[in-house]
Amino acid sequence: MFNFFAAAPKGFEYSLASELKEFGATDVKESVAGVYFSASLELAYRITLWTRLASRIVLVIYKGACDSAEQLYNAAYCIDWPSHFSHKKTFSIDFHGTGGFINNTQFGALKIKDAVVDRFRDDGTPRPDVERVNPDFKIDAHYRNGQLTISMNFSGASLHQRGYRSTTGEAPLKENLAANMLVRSGWQANPITVLDPFCGSGTVLIEAALMAADIAPGLKREKFGFENWQSHNKAMWQVIFDEAQARATLGKTRCKLKFYGSDIEPHLISIAKRNAENAGVAELIEFSVSDALDVTPP
Repeated sequence: MFNFFAAAPKGFEYSLASELKEFGATDVKESVAGVYFSASLELAYRITLWTRLASRIVLVIYKGACDSAEQLYNAAYCIDWPSHFSHKKTFSIDFHGTGGFINNTQFGALKIKDAVVDRFRDDGTPRPDVERVNPDFKIDAHYRNGQLTISMNFSGASLHQRGYRSTTGEAPLKENLAANMLVRSGWQANPITVLDPFCGSGTVLIEAALMAADIAPGLKREKFGFENWQSHNKAMWQVIFDEAQARATLGKTRCKLKFYGSDIEPHLISIAKRNAENAGVAELIEFSVSDALDVTPP
């Protein structure tokens, strides 16, 4: 079993904890802006692919008290980094939290970076390069109330980025927020026809259609954080991914619900249609240009 933290916007904790329990995660514990949980590697892959609410999932590698820069360095140095990623891969560090001896996040990130490269060097391995823009391996560190947590970014880029939005309107709704609206309203438990007379780029309708058609929200993502992890089980992941693809094909065939969206702006309807097409649910959603005052529910 591995220990994880699923990050999400504040207010998502209850819904996210319920979702993780439904997946089969254990030791589920709500925290601020996220939920801690335990899972096997297979289940962690499934959660990363199927979660509709989490923004990021990290694999917790170290957690303990930290009261000085020396302790911060030692905590990071004691982690066997060469067993987690190759020196041929680039890496970056996202450091969150200040207080005590940490005046700014750059200082915390720098200390951990020094520890990582020193550990590679002392193990007789060439040091890996730091890449801030698009690294192969992301380290996530969090410091709060004298407690330090060092993790590996298991999911990669934010999970709300499903991969189907080519562009958005002026006030885009994040995909996991749209999903949480559907969950908290009770719609996911009892799905019925959805009408959105202010659909914008179609996010709420697309998320509803993905749920109704049993389509994993991560199917369109191009990259996951665990892909450059040394313990990544490619065969296991491929089986889980192929299974999700099969479920999506079957789900769209079996889905009997219809979704309706309209907006007064023609260019937004064009975007919504394109996004629905990218998401693979265009045949389930009927879009039209209309003033909300003139819309008649079908």
